[in-house]
Amino acid sequence: MSVYADQLKASITKYCAKIGTDPLLVQGAGGNVSWKDKDTLWVKASGTWLADAMEKDIFVPVDLQHLRLALGSGNFAVTPMVLGESALKPSIETLLHALMAHRVVVHLHAIEALAYLVRSGWQTDFQSRLDASIRWTSVGYKKPGADLAEAVSLALQGASGANVIFLQNHGVVVGGEDIAEVEQVLNDMTVALNTPPIYHPDKLSSLVPVSYEGKALYYPITDSDIHQLATKIDLFNRLESGWALYPDHVVFLGAHPHTYNDMEALDRALCNIDETPQLIFIKGVGAFTKQDFSSAKNAQLRCYYDVLVRQNQEHVIQTLTPQQIGELLNWDAEQYRMGLAK
Repeated sequence: MSVYADQLKASITKYCAKIGTDPLLVQGAGGNVSWKDKDTLWVKASGTWLADAMEKDIFVPVDLQHLRLALGSGNFAVTPMVLGESALKPSIETLLHALMAHRVVVHLHAIEALAYLVRSGWQTDFQSRLDASIRWTSVGYKKPGADLAEAVSLALQGASGANVIFLQNHGVVVGGEDIAEVEQVLNDMTVALNTPPIYHPDKLSSLVPVSYEGKALYYPITDSDIHQLATKIDLFNRLESGWALYPDHVVFLGAHPHTYNDMEALDRALCNIDETPQLIFIKGVGAFTKQDFSSAKNAQLRCYYDVLVRQNQEHVIQTLTPQQIGELLNWDAEQYRMGLAK
């Protein structure tokens, strides 16, 4: 690589490590970043964490010319060709990075944007809140991969010069010449869309593990904020109607929540199921998980909480349909990513 390319990689790696620790921008293995170096597209590998960018090799080189030729001919099912001998697999969303003309592309599930993108009528809000420096276009919800890439391609054709793409029930894609330009756009967007949480943490009494058949089965979530999903009745009532909001939430936390009105209801349920859920919500008590609940799942649960506490009762939330949920849960690419979850 040239000196400029080395400097670009260094700046991107540093930025990835920084945003990777900000749960309002990045959650676990979610989000991906890329840069273009001549005919090579360097993109975050599937299942890796942006937070690890300074310590681990999380980027994989793919043939950019091959992708552009395929996409230009309408082949949105093209499989990225990895260059060299990397054992890593390119991000599921690599095609989004190839479609953007910008040298640097960042795709995040940024909370301040996502809190709008799961609501009906979010386009009207964006038109009033975002200034001309954010040249945006948008697409309705599509399954990540070929379907989403085709929708993004069409949107870009109708929005010359767009540097931001909003993805309904998903996230945001930002392009720029360098990481400083992308960071500025993201900062401006975050300020413009800022929504203060409706609820603020309460001091909870000490919660004890939930036992079943004489053994501790569930343990209280260590993030005390998340217990509000069970203790705030408005939030608890929204779990059933507003659960499947975006792909990563469904992939990591399942198609529906496991909610119980009291301990007795939980006991009855546990007696009648073969496989106990990993995550449960007990009304008025709190949120509990099994001990092997992964850090990746914890990150997605925090993301869901952060989105939900930015909704008021007037907001109409759009959830994924049963068909869309099934497409995600039965997808080999997502099962691969889940297998890498830590």
